[in-house]
Amino acid sequence: MTDNVSAIVARYDIHPDMVPMLEEFESLPVAQTFQEGREIWSSFCRKAMRPRPDGMTVTDGTIATDAYAIPIRTYRPAGAADPSPGILYIHGGGFISGDLDTNDTVAWGLAEETGAVVVSTHYRLAPEHPFPAAHDDCYAALCHVAANAQTFGIDPARLAICGDSAGGNLAATVTLAARDRGGPEIAAQAILYPGFRTDGTLPSFTTYGEAPIQNKASTEKYRALYMPDPATHTNPYACPLMAGDYGNLPPALIHVAGVDAARDEGELYAERLADAGVDATYRVAEGMIHSFMRARFDGPAAAAEFKVAIDFLSKHLSER
Repeated sequence: MTDNVSAIVARYDIHPDMVPMLEEFESLPVAQTFQEGREIWSSFCRKAMRPRPDGMTVTDGTIATDAYAIPIRTYRPAGAADPSPGILYIHGGGFISGDLDTNDTVAWGLAEETGAVVVSTHYRLAPEHPFPAAHDDCYAALCHVAANAQTFGIDPARLAICGDSAGGNLAATVTLAARDRGGPEIAAQAILYPGFRTDGTLPSFTTYGEAPIQNKASTEKYRALYMPDPATHTNPYACPLMAGDYGNLPPALIHVAGVDAARDEGELYAERLADAGVDATYRVAEGMIHSFMRARFDGPAAAAEFKVAIDFLSKHLSER
């Protein structure tokens, strides 16, 4: 362990299971351009990739819309029933990076461990495509999967949504939109270490303002690039904490990293859901850093946090 990583671990009491990912992240070069930043992030994510399980069927495709041909990847675990429960999975990357490959291991893990068919969706990235492009693409993907459930081998009454980081924001906003627009029906929402793009004044932005991977500076950058128009800052489909109504939403897991500048955004969202009568579970992955879902092969504690999401999704998909 380098002196720099040792100092970060000691400062924030970071769990040992996070050290391999932290060491890899801290060794990354500083990007000089957006494209270089995307390539560096992809390289970092590839280090956590693992081969897909034997017998899993994986197919790539696109969803045609007027604005964009949305890339999707479908994972069907071996022995999956037809129809199976389904999960729409939305990757992270600060709204500016990431694709179907960067989170492939998370997506196939969801399918393998829940037995559900997982459809992983990409979306247009900022700054070239600011809000509402990513939100619109993810809602379109949900509508497409629900409307074509039979083609995917999915039971439309057992369709959940899951997203991490920026994908957690998008999972929450798509769920709000599905309620507001009368569908599609969502059985459960798993929102993992989300960035809800507030103004950065909650206490965790000070306590963990220099935390690894997601800190105060990075959250400010993502907000500026994804939401450059100040008028969007109060739009609940950009920032779910701006919603005026949190009722009539599906059961939710809000699962945050203990060492994360944006952790209080997740806690506040869970509180608002619960106050509105939503079945909301809030969990802090103590000692874990942002993006911990990709570290499940690095130790038993990280694997246990991954299983929290698996158990939540499995429970609500089996109850239908």
